[in-house]
Amino acid sequence: MKKEEERDTDNMRDEYHFDYSKAEWGKFAGKIKRSGARVVTIEAAIAKVFPDSASVNEALRKVIAIGKLVVKKDAVPRKPRASKATAKSSRVTTA
Repeated sequence: MKKEEERDTDNMRDEYHFDYSKAEWGKFAGKIKRSGARVVTIEAAIAKVFPDSASVNEALRKVIAIGKLVVKKDAVPRKPRASKATAKSSRVTTA
């Protein structure tokens, strides 16, 4: 009886009712895969800062660019290490 009363008081518009029996599983999965997009989850506090995916992509590109600049600036060329065989043969031994 209670369920019938709940159904009668349902004031949701018809366009918001969804018939799950007609739903298609993975309907847009192929489109997402072809576009090369990746789906990630970010925290709610971070999501408040970015209004859309374009702004997230722009910020990440800037971070990547800054990272590349820092690596190039701080990179110091190293001298190649001699192999163990070369190091042993270069030792001078006196008998």
